[in-house]
Amino acid sequence: MQQTTNAILMVRPTSFRANEQTAVNNHYQKSVSGVSQEELELKAQNEFDSFVQKLRAVGVNVVVYEAKDGLDTPDAHFPNNWISFHENGVVGLYPMFAENRRLERREDVLFKLEEAGFHIEHIVDYRTAEDEGLFLEGTGSLLLDRVNRKAYCALSERADEELFIEFCEDFEFTPVVFTANQTVDGNRTAIYHTNVMMCLGETFSVICLASIDDKKQRKHVIKHLKEDGKEIIDITEAQVNNFAGNMLQVRGSDNESYLIMSQAAHDSLTSTQIKTLEKHTKILSSSLDVIEACGGGSARCMMAEVFLPKA
Repeated sequence: MQQTTNAILMVRPTSFRANEQTAVNNHYQKSVSGVSQEELELKAQNEFDSFVQKLRAVGVNVVVYEAKDGLDTPDAHFPNNWISFHENGVVGLYPMFAENRRLERREDVLFKLEEAGFHIEHIVDYRTAEDEGLFLEGTGSLLLDRVNRKAYCALSERADEELFIEFCEDFEFTPVVFTANQTVDGNRTAIYHTNVMMCLGETFSVICLASIDDKKQRKHVIKHLKEDGKEIIDITEAQVNNFAGNMLQVRGSDNESYLIMSQAAHDSLTSTQIKTLEKHTKILSSSLDVIEACGGGSARCMMAEVFLPKA
């Protein structure tokens, strides 16, 4: 069982813009003014292509899918929210809060992975939960410690507790549940995805502990991380706003590990935090300013880790 993989699925931006349906509870989204739709999409695609190039340059196996069906999917480049891939050949499909994000779940993506030589054994499908207004947005909502079989989840409108527990039973993870908040207009509001305030590496965790207002819950999360030997790198809410929690550790060539983040995330880290991280892994960053502003997500959201066995 491994925590990191060399294979990543990424979906090229199509009909890119700030998604009005997700803005209601994703407070990291900003509208970009004075730029046409075409320019915006071009900028996002350039950021995406340059990001893919950097990953491939260090030996990450990036499978890129580009939709040609003309569907209105402004957040298509965040595939980790609707699908997850597991070592036993199982694929998870997840219920999505925004109706236009449900269109992202294209069967073609699975064919693309099979073409790339991966084996899909079985699909666990949670999509019917949408009929009851319940959501669990993949590895945006779930942070998986695959080695220690623990799943961390910050509850929100996009992460239902009962569904989370069901996932943990199906995939045999121990649930670690908490609530993480951010300050919006002077009020504490649930952060929409766990992976915005927390990242799990093989031997470390980047986390905004101050976002877990409940002291008991905070202690509980720290206890789990420490008992699994993770060094905790605590980040501030200001750093979370720069997507410093939205990182992912992957494997490059020669089994070298890299912590992937945006340029904005990297720039927000202190030299001490960078030194601590570099004890554990190499760092790779790429500029994602337009994708972050319009999408309210960053590097980690753009990568769906592929742990499937090879066919």
